Amino acid sequence: MAEVLAELAASPARRYFGVGTMFGLGLLVLYLALSQSFDAFYWQLALIALGGAALYAAMRMLQATALRLELRDDGLFDSEGHLLAAFDDIVTVERGMLAMKPSNGFMIVTRTRQPRRWRPGLYWVMGKRIGVGGVTAAADAKYMADLMNMQLVERRGGL
Repeated sequence: MAEVLAELAASPARRYFGVGTMFGLGLLVLYLALSQSFDAFYWQLALIALGGAALYAAMRMLQATALRLELRDDGLFDSEGHLLAAFDDIVTVERGMLAMKPSNGFMIVTRTRQPRRWRPGLYWVMGKRIGVGGVTAAADAKYMADLMNMQLVERRGGL
């Protein structure tokens, strides 16, 4: 097993605030759907589906934010051992203000497409883009992104 260079985990306060907000939204929408009478039944069904989706997202966020991300010598992994991005496959790491990234996080662009994955509050993978962050600490995410950029420069012979 390779040495862990940096770890990125969910901040406990942000984790519970995010999960609580999604759970509260789900309960409020379900309450609205069940306490009001609507002219058309499909509006009630739509609100029930929306409330259920918010509760499902809260459950997924609670499970996902229990994980952590590990930057190792060979790439970025989650604590379950799934490889998110190998260093040889990374094109760039973006963390600028205008980058399309999660809050308090960064974006990784890879050479090859990957199957879609979503760990709400921690990371998502869509095609060649990996968004890292959400309920993570901004300083830890910045450190990991900077360390990844330094590793990429070293591997490409820049230093």
